[in-house]
Amino acid sequence: MSGGRGGVRGALARFRGRDIELKTPGEIEAMRVAGILVARTLAAVRALAAPGVTTADLDALAETTIREGNGVPSFLGYHGYPASICASVNDQIVHGIPSAAQVLAEGDIISVDCGAVVEGWHGDSAVTLEIGAVSDADHLLSAACEESLHAGVAAALPGGRLTDISHAVQNAVEKAANRDRADYGIVAEYGGHGIGTSMHMDPFLPNYGDPGHGLRLRPGVVLAIEPMITAGEPETRELDDGWTVVTADGKRAVHWEHTVAITDDGPQVLTAAP
Repeated sequence: MSGGRGGVRGALARFRGRDIELKTPGEIEAMRVAGILVARTLAAVRALAAPGVTTADLDALAETTIREGNGVPSFLGYHGYPASICASVNDQIVHGIPSAAQVLAEGDIISVDCGAVVEGWHGDSAVTLEIGAVSDADHLLSAACEESLHAGVAAALPGGRLTDISHAVQNAVEKAANRDRADYGIVAEYGGHGIGTSMHMDPFLPNYGDPGHGLRLRPGVVLAIEPMITAGEPETRELDDGWTVVTADGKRAVHWEHTVAITDDGPQVLTAAP
């Protein structure tokens, strides 16, 4: 689940991370257990997602999978959030609330964000799924976002700075936009975050910026890296439900995320499938 709902100014004030929770190698392994459960849950959701399936169906499957894996959904009840996943369809960027009225159709794209807590440790990951045959533009948009996630992960190196990750994400999006001859927008108000014994922790992680600033990346830092990009302008608006964030221009959006530990050996993706 995306961190930051307070706008750019508050986000930039937090990215320095004044109270960082450093994990031991054993605690990182404990987080990996939660991460594997999240990966398994997203795989189950991916297998079910098809035309005619509702986002409420996906949510029910996710909750069952998490609980059967001896976990608890991180999102359910979080500040009043009413579901176990965020299911954001088409122009919805993040925090889409699953609904029995939201029936997936051929050509839709849906970003599914999932979190689980196991023995006090959180995992958080998101994927964008293609429902049936989607447009080339939507496929390229999602691929660009996934590429930017991988670029951000690769930049999560010990001795670096927080905005090295931000810059890597931005650079990857810009390269993809040039390649695809598209105008991709990087959402500013929402971004990644620290994670561990709580789902949202310092620091806030923007998805753009110059390198070499912010928190020094040290072994034991764990971050949720989560780029969100749009097919048009990056401006957003929040729906009346108080959660769902959509593109202001009505164009499509995508979201990819992994939980990543900084280690002496480089980045370790805790939410990758085993």
